[in-house]
Amino acid sequence: MKTRQWLLADHPRGRPLKDEDFRLVETDLPEPGPGQALCQVLWLGFDPAQKGWAENVADYVAPMNIGDVMRGSGIIRVVKSHTPKLKEGALYAGLTGWTEWLVTDGAGFEPVYPDLPPTAMLSVLGTTGLTAWCGLFKLGKPQPGDTVLVSGAAGATGSTVGQLAKVAGCRAIGIAGGAEKCRWLVEEAGYDAAIDYKAGNVRAQLKELAPGGVDVIFDNVGGRLLNDMLGHIATGARVVICGGISRYETGTMPAGPENYFNLVFRRATMSGFIVLDWANEFPALRKRLAALVNDGRLVFRVDEQQGFENTPRTLMRLFTGENRGKQVLKL
Repeated sequence: MKTRQWLLADHPRGRPLKDEDFRLVETDLPEPGPGQALCQVLWLGFDPAQKGWAENVADYVAPMNIGDVMRGSGIIRVVKSHTPKLKEGALYAGLTGWTEWLVTDGAGFEPVYPDLPPTAMLSVLGTTGLTAWCGLFKLGKPQPGDTVLVSGAAGATGSTVGQLAKVAGCRAIGIAGGAEKCRWLVEEAGYDAAIDYKAGNVRAQLKELAPGGVDVIFDNVGGRLLNDMLGHIATGARVVICGGISRYETGTMPAGPENYFNLVFRRATMSGFIVLDWANEFPALRKRLAALVNDGRLVFRVDEQQGFENTPRTLMRLFTGENRGKQVLKL
């Protein structure tokens, strides 16, 4: 049989993504052999880190070469199976790549979680939710009564961080772009307050909302916004660096934040992380996240686009702020 795939056509270093960075092809797919299964990809999930993978600047994953199938996660349905790892008709989540069909031995695939939509495995129960949990609790170490500040708060990871902070007994402040996103953070995601960075002086708004300083920063943006947040940390603060979407369009590392020495004045720490470091804990963490969703203490939203031909454009939505929640594509 044949399948369509999107191949990497260029390394988008130092510039925004373009349509020409990817090439749509049709190729023959082999029949599944012993220990393999034929699977249909139903949904693809998207993360800002994929641009770093395409650039070959993310050294925690294997490099991507021109002509490779673009790397990405997805939800599959097993159509024909010659392995006990994958049951015919069942749904699984894992690294699929940008393809409509694939043959796999099942390595790295997990069954979708019961009683929740399948796309939860790409969002609140997937890398998104796990990143939020590990970054906040492993490095941020929130204590009841702490003030937790999250940049990129309306994104899939950021919105989860704020809600987990509330579960931990903290006050949550989110930073997002636009009145609609800020309103959603407070009214639906449960943040105590939201700062619209497009509306004015972030530092002034921080002083008003957190006069005693911020105990935990969870940063998804970097750049000037990180600098503003570092200028308002409390003594003993923990700064967690999760992402840097402000640099993804340039491909260059930003200069060190001017306010970094506030880490010394406030006896604070700043740490980066890769969520894969806690992969052995993922099954247990998924159970805890699912329990919070089922209890109504953790909400999530999925931005679902349609059509395999729109795959590159769907990834680009992450860098223009168009997406609302976890970005997925239904094939």
